Amino acid sequence: MKMIYEPAKSIPVVDEADICVLGGSCTGVFAAVRAARLGAKVVIVEQQNSFGGVATTGLVNVWHSLYDTECKEQIIAGLTEEVIQRLGKRSAVYKVQDGTFRLNTEELKIELDNLILESKVKPYLHSFYAAPYIEDDLVQAVLIENKSGRQAIKAKLFIDATGDGDLCYQLGLDYYQPEYVQPPTTCAKIYSNDKVRGFDWQKAIFQHGEEFGLKEDWGWNTFIPGTPNISFHAETHVFDVNCVDANELTYSEMEGRRQIRALIDLVRKYGPKDGTIELVDLAALIGIRETRHIKSQYKLSEADILCGVKFADAIANGSYRVDIHHSDSSGITFRYLDGTEEVINHGASGKKLGRWREEIQKNPTFYQIPYRSIIPKGRFANVLMCGRMIDADPGAFGAIRVMVNMNQLGEAAGVGAYIALDSDVPVNDVPIDSLKKSLEKGGSIIL
Repeated sequence: MKMIYEPAKSIPVVDEADICVLGGSCTGVFAAVRAARLGAKVVIVEQQNSFGGVATTGLVNVWHSLYDTECKEQIIAGLTEEVIQRLGKRSAVYKVQDGTFRLNTEELKIELDNLILESKVKPYLHSFYAAPYIEDDLVQAVLIENKSGRQAIKAKLFIDATGDGDLCYQLGLDYYQPEYVQPPTTCAKIYSNDKVRGFDWQKAIFQHGEEFGLKEDWGWNTFIPGTPNISFHAETHVFDVNCVDANELTYSEMEGRRQIRALIDLVRKYGPKDGTIELVDLAALIGIRETRHIKSQYKLSEADILCGVKFADAIANGSYRVDIHHSDSSGITFRYLDGTEEVINHGASGKKLGRWREEIQKNPTFYQIPYRSIIPKGRFANVLMCGRMIDADPGAFGAIRVMVNMNQLGEAAGVGAYIALDSDVPVNDVPIDSLKKSLEKGGSIIL
């Protein structure tokens, strides 16, 4: 590879803060807001034009249940519940019978702006994280790039909420990528009339997809509050790609958009003759499910999740099932806390129901995530992480990766960062009792 050398230059320090959050998904926003509400001076850096990540620019408008698997005990609250209540005042959220929520993602963008501004967090949109600046085994600053050029942000503590673990990766911390990662999906908003909405999109892909360059696949769709003729669609996957490789990410984005057009063409040809279908909106970024995992002080296992293991340092609760999108074939595997299993493969194999364990007298109804899971291994005492870079085996990751779980990790990272600074201790020495009490006082459910 040919090389060029950039001359050394001085970088202006554009901001100094207590805490700098890299990545403005709901996870990152919730980290920033919780820390700021406690009194920290916080900045947040996001490369897109709005906050929310996959929930907004990715269009994915589903938040899962805040209750245990029996729908008896509420296990999630905090900023997730607060945002749901805020959206409810604008008729921008709808609770489905199964306890899940459908969001108007455009309204969510504005609500996240409001959270940032109300909490006096300093936002940097259209700003790309570029590199860390290290002295004395501490991250002293990060370099960002935006319309004003290259700038530095100094902070006492940094939270990596980039999804891919970009800060941790550039710090040289240990990470891994599974041989088989869950493949990404490009999502879309599509207008259709009643005839098309009753059409079996997935069956049509299986029967006619090859004609349009679509592989046998598995996906889903749902409604959007306030837009009765426009629905959300996540019908296909881009297989065999590594989305932390620049070339493969570029291919993924373009291939995902091609798939959406191919899907619409397919429905126009083989769908109802009196049907109407039009593309309304394409996700600004492909929905990446999995890339790097940063090694942490505790790696979650599928057994931890499905057996409902309780942790003394638990900072999040969840009830969403194990959900693994197949990387080497069309289909998905679900495993439930009640011991049942469901494997869906379109085509000859169809749907298979079974059990991953024998029946027991009492099933767990929720699982937990410990604080140790957001502390990266390594020498940096002023770095926390939150998001899908979490250290987990494939089964555990399939359950905890959904937004209502990641939201809680963001809140815990923000509170943990504040306590570390306030107590003048490294992030791994944060007193767990203080962390839990502060989370609970701020609205989180601690069990």
